[in-house]
Amino acid sequence: MIKQIVFAVILIASIAFFSFTIRRLYHFFKLTRPAFPVRNFGRRFQIMFNVAFGQTKIFRHPFIGSAHAIVFWGFCIILFGSVEMIIDGLFGTERSLKFLGAFYNIFIAAGDVFALLVGISILIFLFRRIFIPIRRFEGIEMKQKSHLDANVALSLILLLMISLLGMNGAYYDHAVRLGQPLFGVYPVSRHLNAIYQGYSIESVHFIYEFFWWLHILLIFIFANILPYSKHFHVFMSVPNVFLSRLDPLGKLTNMDSITREVKLMLDPAVASTVAPADTPPERFGIKDAEDLSWKNYMDSLSCTECGRCTSVCPANITGKRLSPRKIIMDARARMKEKGPRMVKEGTSYDDKKSLLRDYISEEELWACTTCNACAKECPVNINHPSIIVDMRRYLVMEEASAPGELKSVFNNIENNGAPWQFSSEDRMNWAKDIEIRIH
Repeated sequence: MIKQIVFAVILIASIAFFSFTIRRLYHFFKLTRPAFPVRNFGRRFQIMFNVAFGQTKIFRHPFIGSAHAIVFWGFCIILFGSVEMIIDGLFGTERSLKFLGAFYNIFIAAGDVFALLVGISILIFLFRRIFIPIRRFEGIEMKQKSHLDANVALSLILLLMISLLGMNGAYYDHAVRLGQPLFGVYPVSRHLNAIYQGYSIESVHFIYEFFWWLHILLIFIFANILPYSKHFHVFMSVPNVFLSRLDPLGKLTNMDSITREVKLMLDPAVASTVAPADTPPERFGIKDAEDLSWKNYMDSLSCTECGRCTSVCPANITGKRLSPRKIIMDARARMKEKGPRMVKEGTSYDDKKSLLRDYISEEELWACTTCNACAKECPVNINHPSIIVDMRRYLVMEEASAPGELKSVFNNIENNGAPWQFSSEDRMNWAKDIEIRIH
């Protein structure tokens, strides 16, 4: 009974803290702008199963991609055992889901095997991060805190797998010694009983309880640490992929307010068919955190900081300052900095800083070729160019700020109706003296 009370208190405290975190993020999302209507659910589920659950993009790097896929699939399967532990902790039961029979045996066996595979994969990840200099793990945006964050999260996952195997091994040994019914199949942990041969039955039971508590406490700690680290993608990756933008990557979305004005300007007769704007836009494009769409902010929370986007960026490869990963990380950091005050004081709050220039420079924005290599490579379907293009739109439409070459193009389009410096009447001069033979 005492165990149940203690467990219930810890569970309630964990849920309360997690709820506080989610509520905080919910208020941040309320500060953002609309993105796009969520439709075509069939296609969205297909993308989600292929990219998120199938991990198809990860396998572009076969070896390390396979290890990452094992970790993801392992978490999905081990979640079954975690649910059972919560039920057992609350009601004082033992193996409460054993009534599922063969289904139970399959999931317990799979969880036991994946615990070992995930543990090995995590050791590989830690070894690579600590001892092998990998270029895509570096960059001006990757501070010491980012590396520490990754190592702490990986270490916690490793402890989770060790505690799970330790718990299963002790349970197996204890049941075999007492001749009790054994629920579940343990293809890995059954071979660990040699470790417990020198211990008494009481000691083995104590070890089982120790690992049981260690495992469930690590789950609660890990779940509440994740939203404050890059590993929040454990929660966010699946919904972010489901809510992917379905347009072709190269398509640049139009601004509704501008489209409406252009239609009215070109043909006043369509005024009756064009819906009037409810309120004029406060700002064209993105200057600061409150100008982000909910999808932009969701992308920033889903970022794994893996650097795959930056590693394929042609601007970055050729020495430009642009790093697509930095753009996404900066968006998240700016909302984290300004969001709490905007929640209290409204979006009119001004701390004399902004996402543009204080975090992201104009040089970075104009270095982007909008080739969408970053968005294509991203394993969680983040759309980096959408933020970059909207920040450019702010520069051009609000500040008339752009590189000199672009300003010349804009002036030519305005004056000549084309990007070139000569008038439309002179466009065919190049063909004036060309003879065309007709056969």
